[in-house]
Amino acid sequence: MHGNFDLLLRQVRIGADGPVDVGLRAGRIAAIAAHLDGAAAELDGGGGALIPGLIDHHIHLLATAAQRNSVDLRGLTGARAVHAALVAAAAARPPGQWLRATGYDECAAGLPDCVQLDAWVPAHPLRIQDRTGALWLLNSAGLAALGPGPFPDAVERDAAGVPSGRIWRGDAWLRERLEAPLPDLAGLGRTLAGWGVTGLTDAGASNGPAEAALFAAAYADGALPQRLLLMGNESLPHQTGVTRGPLKLLFDDRDLPGIADVVARIRAARSQRRAVAAHCVTVAELVTFLSALDDAGGAQPGDRVEHGSLIPADLIPAIARARLTVVTQPGFVAARGDRYRAEVDAADLPDLYRLRSLRTAGVALAAGSDAPYGPADPWAALRSAVRRTTASGAALGTDEALSPAAALRLWLGSFTRPGTPRRLRVGAVADLCLLAGPLAPILARVVAEPGFNPVRATLVDGQIIHKGVAELTNRQF
Repeated sequence: MHGNFDLLLRQVRIGADGPVDVGLRAGRIAAIAAHLDGAAAELDGGGGALIPGLIDHHIHLLATAAQRNSVDLRGLTGARAVHAALVAAAAARPPGQWLRATGYDECAAGLPDCVQLDAWVPAHPLRIQDRTGALWLLNSAGLAALGPGPFPDAVERDAAGVPSGRIWRGDAWLRERLEAPLPDLAGLGRTLAGWGVTGLTDAGASNGPAEAALFAAAYADGALPQRLLLMGNESLPHQTGVTRGPLKLLFDDRDLPGIADVVARIRAARSQRRAVAAHCVTVAELVTFLSALDDAGGAQPGDRVEHGSLIPADLIPAIARARLTVVTQPGFVAARGDRYRAEVDAADLPDLYRLRSLRTAGVALAAGSDAPYGPADPWAALRSAVRRTTASGAALGTDEALSPAAALRLWLGSFTRPGTPRRLRVGAVADLCLLAGPLAPILARVVAEPGFNPVRATLVDGQIIHKGVAELTNRQF
């Protein structure tokens, strides 16, 4: 078959069929046949599997990009190790320059206040994000850099009304006060493209007009080549270059809102023709969301449970009846599993990051990384979904394990239907991931070999945004 194609993918495998050629034109799949001709450029697929591009259905883009230039405190145990890492990082910076650290675990030295942090880092303004992303810890120089009050409720105060250095859920306010330079989104975009990621859902609860404009500009200038969907608050506008997503309901067990307040926000979302996505990492948060949905007239298509970290078996039927999508993070089983085994009640361990039981009950299921709070590599998370073992090798919820093919489908849904895998067919948008071999053996390697990246090439809108071991037959890309 001859056609006027922009790009021809030679000898790729779709499903279990033998190798075929796939012709792309104007950002879509124009033809699939045993042999095609007539293309401006060709890409040798080498018999590798062609699948829809992966979508990370829950990520925090600015925080993930910023983490790449932060002191990484993940895995450090004990105050001495944390102190040593911060001192070494401070020594590499001139006095007075900000020091930013992430991944702090309160098990190391509790939740220090500004006075304690001054003893660790006296000559630099310091801000440390805890492992959950909910809390920032600032030393006295960091607090002084915020300027005078008034301060929002997010800023914790001591008995005398003086800021303690702890700021809860204050990311948006901190960004505004500090006027920090934007992190390197381009570097993050390249890394994600290298893993076959063609779409990103930013799950920021505070996303509004400024964030929509920022991400639209990043997409327009190619810094983020992936398609973007933004969650956010009621002020999030329609913005060319990004898709407006669900209204984000951010719950916190420290201060759960009243059901009436949640109902009001759900109704506000409905008035904007938007779904809702609720942060549910505890049973109390999940019950609050389910109760508020009932009082607001029920769930609607597109409504989502974010994380679903703890889902008791007796709540699964309610989630299924409401036809909610659960967007979970299987990567946490490997990344945090040992901590869960030590701290979560043994009776609750089977409820952690459910997969198989939700799918068996008919619940739509999708995956995100929650990066930077979880591993951003989708292949590492896929491995965790299949193996269900912790970093130390201990089993955690093996009854919830999925097959490699079923686990892959968690990343293949669309923005509008994250739990339903997209299909490669003529007319489909050419957001594609080409793997380095046939699907079954490639997935077997992903599961067996930590760190293995199976991606040969990544395309968005028919344009190559990453090329690994594949070779183009001309020089135009």
